[in-house]
Amino acid sequence: MRHRSVTYSSEATFSALADPTRRAVLDLLRRGSQPAGQIARAFPVSRPAISKHLRLLRRAHLVQERKEGRHRFYQLNPAPLKAVDSWLQQYRVFWGANLASLKAFVETEYAKEKKSST
Repeated sequence: MRHRSVTYSSEATFSALADPTRRAVLDLLRRGSQPAGQIARAFPVSRPAISKHLRLLRRAHLVQERKEGRHRFYQLNPAPLKAVDSWLQQYRVFWGANLASLKAFVETEYAKEKKSST
């Protein structure tokens, strides 16, 4: 069998993650593989609606489907989330720098206040 690298579309990943129900499905699958019926029972929407969400998650490669007889099992595929993590890293750096500046400013102002009150 030939080795094929898989590339994930960050656009498809972000689009799939935009929906709160799909994010909740991913949270549910963090616990491990689950059958479609069990996933559907965890939500107050129709089973066809959950099937549609699962199909979109599968197309975005965020979940993998395995068939056993008549049952379909889904499991989380965290690999596409690396693109999300990379994107968020830029904001972690941004907020880290800004919070460090804010901390320095507050500490300087506090020291000035303390000095002037003595």
